[in-house]
Amino acid sequence: MAGKADIVDHIVSSVEGLNKKQASEALEALIGYVSDQLVGGERVQIAGFGTFTVSERGERQGRNPQTGEPMTIAASKNARFKAAKALKDALN
Repeated sequence: MAGKADIVDHIVSSVEGLNKKQASEALEALIGYVSDQLVGGERVQIAGFGTFTVSERGERQGRNPQTGEPMTIAASKNARFKAAKALKDALN
C-alpha cells in the first residue's frame, strides 16, 4: 500500500528540480483544496482520474448490536470517489 511519503517520493522523481519539501507542500495543497471543496458541498473533477463528490445519508433507524434495542442513527455526509473511464480502463 502506498502512503503519503511514497507519493511525495514519486513526485520528486517525476518532476525535475522539485525537492521533497516542495513536493510535500504541493501534495498538502492538493489535499487541502479537495477537502475544502467537499466541505463546501462542491465536487472536484480531475480529468482522466476521477470525481470526488459528497453523498448524504439520511437519519435512519438501526439496532444496538449489543442489546438489540432500536436506536436512531444520525444523518451523515461522506466523501465519494468515482473513477474516470481512463482509470477504469487502465485497471482492467
